[in-house]
Amino acid sequence: MKDMRPKNTEMPHAHVALKNTHIYRKSRKPRTRRHEIVAATGTVLVIAGLVASSGFVAQSADAKQDSIAATTVLTESTGLQSDQLDFYVQRGETITRDNASAALSAANVVIAASQSKVDATTLTSVATSLASYAILPIERVESLTAEAKAETASVAAATATVDRVAAEAAAAAAAAAAAEAAAQAAAEAARVQSLAGGNSVDGARATARSMAASQFGWGEDQFSCLDRLWQKESRWNYAAMNSSSGATGIPQALPGSKMASAGDDWATNATTQISWGLGYIKASSYGTPCAAWSHSQSVGWY
Repeated sequence: MKDMRPKNTEMPHAHVALKNTHIYRKSRKPRTRRHEIVAATGTVLVIAGLVASSGFVAQSADAKQDSIAATTVLTESTGLQSDQLDFYVQRGETITRDNASAALSAANVVIAASQSKVDATTLTSVATSLASYAILPIERVESLTAEAKAETASVAAATATVDRVAAEAAAAAAAAAAAEAAAQAAAEAARVQSLAGGNSVDGARATARSMAASQFGWGEDQFSCLDRLWQKESRWNYAAMNSSSGATGIPQALPGSKMASAGDDWATNATTQISWGLGYIKASSYGTPCAAWSHSQSVGWY
């Protein structure tokens, strides 16, 4: 009789499943202590990363909130939007760097003017630092600009003091030189005036009377003879010249260059001519003006 009971189809499938499971388990490699350490370490790093990132996110969020709050305050107080505020910030930085450029230029001018006058070491150092104003942080630019301006004013004041003292010294020297020149000019004028007076007839006579008495001891009697002698010879004219003989000057020296023994100015100075003429009379065979005058009356010359 044919068996009509339903066949059990589950058993083969269960057997296959168990068989496959057995095969799967046999194919897996056993876990080692090293794998466990790596897995644990990785877990720790992941956890740390999560903690750190969550903290960073929290901090960034706080900073962002602070920035938003600050911008909101500025917006409400100024009535400007954030993009407008950015514009004014950039504009402020531009002005700050322009001020730094101007301060640097002024510092360099003062440094050049202070050479060999005052110590500008500090100003030079500050100017060297400020030269990088285009790339320095804006706060650093502001502090260097302020320092440069202060040092520039200080060095400029010191240089101005040195220049003033030098100018005063130069003015004093110029005044002294002018005074000396004026004194020399006055002396020369007095000499010329004296010479002019001495070269006049009356001046020449006065000089001859004085020299005759002081240098040779001749009194008025001898001067009276001398006066008549030289009146006849030249009329007491220091520029007199005999066109025929070449005799020259008040004493009519022949030649006139003989009088150079009394002075190089013999041709223009009556006093030099008188000095030579009196010496000639004294040293000659005449010995005195009256003897010379007597000889001149006899022969026409002396």
